Amino acid sequence: MAHAPLVSPDWLHDRLTAPDIVVLDASWYLPAAGRDPEAEFRAAHIPGARRFDLDAMSDTESNLPHMLPRPEVFAARMRALGVGDGQQIVVYDGMGLFSAPRVWWMLKAFGVRDALVLDGGLPAWIAAGYPTEEGEPQPRERRHFTARLDHGAVADADDVARALATGSAQVVDARSGTRYRGEEPEPRPGVRPGHMPGARNLHYAALQRDGRMKSPEELAAVFAENDVDPDRPIVTTCGSGVTAAIIALALETMGRHARGLYDGSWSEWGADQNRAVATGA
Repeated sequence: MAHAPLVSPDWLHDRLTAPDIVVLDASWYLPAAGRDPEAEFRAAHIPGARRFDLDAMSDTESNLPHMLPRPEVFAARMRALGVGDGQQIVVYDGMGLFSAPRVWWMLKAFGVRDALVLDGGLPAWIAAGYPTEEGEPQPRERRHFTARLDHGAVADADDVARALATGSAQVVDARSGTRYRGEEPEPRPGVRPGHMPGARNLHYAALQRDGRMKSPEELAAVFAENDVDPDRPIVTTCGSGVTAAIIALALETMGRHARGLYDGSWSEWGADQNRAVATGA
């Protein structure tokens, strides 16, 4: 059973042809996965889904990955997809819950009120016996899309440093324990291994089971096991701002809200020689 803002394959199937529903395939993979999201979309996607290219929809002028674009740029790109104001947007990905939460967070940050995530993504849709279609989607008529950035949803490096120094918020790192502890090299050149001194580690995979979000009760136990209090302010971070959104989505599932997501994440902090880095547990 899904919990808001998550929806189940059954829920989506029952509403797939509704005029106010738009479905976005937001699949994105780390290079090590060896998967091509564009080719996979052409081979099989939920009928009527639009392809949301995370790299193309981010700030292409930044030297950091996946940074939010300017609101007017995001609005223009959404209009080109045929997505507009007043629609209910359901996002999914090809891993279950990996990149879709990042796009859900982007939509919320730009003021979309009704953004949802398909729990379990395309694998859950197929496992439920629902059809897919192949090829390129039919063009949709452009619609007006309004993007107003909620600056409070986005944390920068100074916000994170202030939270760590004052304890005003918990900084929670979604990367694996080995990356957090600095036991393996970072995948991006020039980025030091380790973590922000004082940040807590909660690997995003611990929040899921078989590509689906755990129940609110199970999530509460995972947060407690990792010494993270969901009732206190939380700033989420990760390698490049993608899996940090999974923690934000988990909090929403529990009826809480993240104070912010550090958009630059470790790609920025770990490359900045003026920022302190810690290793170990």
